[in-house]
Amino acid sequence: METEDESYQYEENPQYRLNISDAISYLALADKINKNNNVQLVVLQHEFGFFTQAKNGLLLFLQNLEKDIIVTFHTVLPKPDRELKEKVKEISSFVKSIIVMTGISADILSNDYDIPSNKIKVIPHGTHLLPFVDKTSLKAKYGFKDKKVLSTFGLLGSGKNIETTLEALPEIVAQNPDVIFLIIGTTHPGIINYEGEKYRDFLQHTIKKLHLEKHTCFINQYLPLDELLNYLQLTNIYLFTSKDRNQAVSGTFSYAISCGCPIVSTPIPHALEILNEDLGIIIDFEAPKQLAAAVNTLLKNENAQEKLRSNSLEKMAPTAWENSSISHALLFQQYSKDQMTLHYTFPIINLGHIKNMTTDFGMIQFSKINKPDINSGYTLDDNARAMIVACRHYELNRDESDLDLISTYLNVIKFCQQVDGSFLNYINQYQEFAQQNYETNLEDSNGRAIWALGYLLSIKTILPQKFSDEAETIIEKSLPFIENIHSTRAMAFIIKGLHYQKSEKNIPLLKKLANRLVKMYQHEKHTDWHWFESYLTYGNSLLPEALLCAWITTKEEIYKHVANESFRFSAFQDIY
Repeated sequence: METEDESYQYEENPQYRLNISDAISYLALADKINKNNNVQLVVLQHEFGFFTQAKNGLLLFLQNLEKDIIVTFHTVLPKPDRELKEKVKEISSFVKSIIVMTGISADILSNDYDIPSNKIKVIPHGTHLLPFVDKTSLKAKYGFKDKKVLSTFGLLGSGKNIETTLEALPEIVAQNPDVIFLIIGTTHPGIINYEGEKYRDFLQHTIKKLHLEKHTCFINQYLPLDELLNYLQLTNIYLFTSKDRNQAVSGTFSYAISCGCPIVSTPIPHALEILNEDLGIIIDFEAPKQLAAAVNTLLKNENAQEKLRSNSLEKMAPTAWENSSISHALLFQQYSKDQMTLHYTFPIINLGHIKNMTTDFGMIQFSKINKPDINSGYTLDDNARAMIVACRHYELNRDESDLDLISTYLNVIKFCQQVDGSFLNYINQYQEFAQQNYETNLEDSNGRAIWALGYLLSIKTILPQKFSDEAETIIEKSLPFIENIHSTRAMAFIIKGLHYQKSEKNIPLLKKLANRLVKMYQHEKHTDWHWFESYLTYGNSLLPEALLCAWITTKEEIYKHVANESFRFSAFQDIY
């Protein structure tokens, strides 16, 4: 998806004129598609370089195609000459919609080519959702142990302007003698046909002239995707030095960000739109001194590298290929002649991250992307939630490893319970109760503990007896304390827990708490406000849900009525 400036040339050349055999092949393809009743829509990935040897063949194909067409422009050149503008407008006249990958490209199409904005759809270049991996182990695997790795990748050609990095390297090496620059990728096949390895030879000559042999490494392969992503993930800084001012988008740039690479980039439109001080550094075109300064600044600050890495992974998550495919499908759906309906499938439940976050003691409170942050310690809240997840997963799959998780989280709940039956919430990394427990309202976390214990008891027939015995004991000990809780959401959590517990002995307590919620509702309710409090805040649906649980348990109609009325009100507020 990356373009080279050689691809943009429009000069008339006899070798590029459409010959008879090319014309027949384009017409035959159009005819084949037209006769296929299973084809409703044709999606064309357009790059001018694809059609330089038969430049009129594309228009011949479009003119004869009888299906709806959507085109993706990978290159959108600003300030076109008359010929280019007419060619783009002619392509546009045949298609239902035009996809571009940046807002800048969309603006250029509208302003410079007079394409109606309602015909243009921006769908960002897809990226990969990748875990936060350990660079040290990857570097060791690929032979770069103890190295600071700079890299660039893609089909090699002069448009990449890799010599800018080579000219900057002596200054970088002076401050970072352990640096190595990886140049990943084979030479562009079109360039091979035209000039062989002239550009690679030039780079190798430059490396020798600057005495950089120990600080550069060519990986002259078209790598499999998983191996390419590994190389990007072990990279400390990714360098994008294209000298093409008009390069609209770069696939290599997108891949680097999705791998969490801090990026130093020239100001192509894609970089200007995506990069900011939280993701990387933009330098001028063909500016080796700026590149050296930017790289040296980042290499001496590992915290800055890690921050940029985390920010990149977060920034690019919405553009994951999974989301990109949905965006495309929704667009295609608009032009389906049989009112195509998209069908989504649920992914297989993957508890890998939950297990990764769980130590022998319990679930760690926070992570940095997918890397557990043990310094954040543990909370009762998170372990209660995690126990519900593990219980539900065991219900569905009878996975024996879930029992270990349930046991771990149950032990945390027991650990947090105090002599008076209440629970503390915050535990530091050394498994000691933190000072925060004595400075914060803990009623919600107490409520979540009862909810989790109740849920465990609701599936006790499929769990080891010791789990349910422990849960019953903890709830029993907590009763004197939770009876005096008045926090709205804490009461709701407790009602859910007692509902799941199904203990006749505790139904009076469930009703007592449910009646408190009803009284709160009746006190706050007026003509235009049907809610338990004078404001809406977090976890709103929990309150009507708890009253529905109370109704199921007790059959008291008032609970059902208030639940229904308040839920409809909160749903309406969420919409507007």
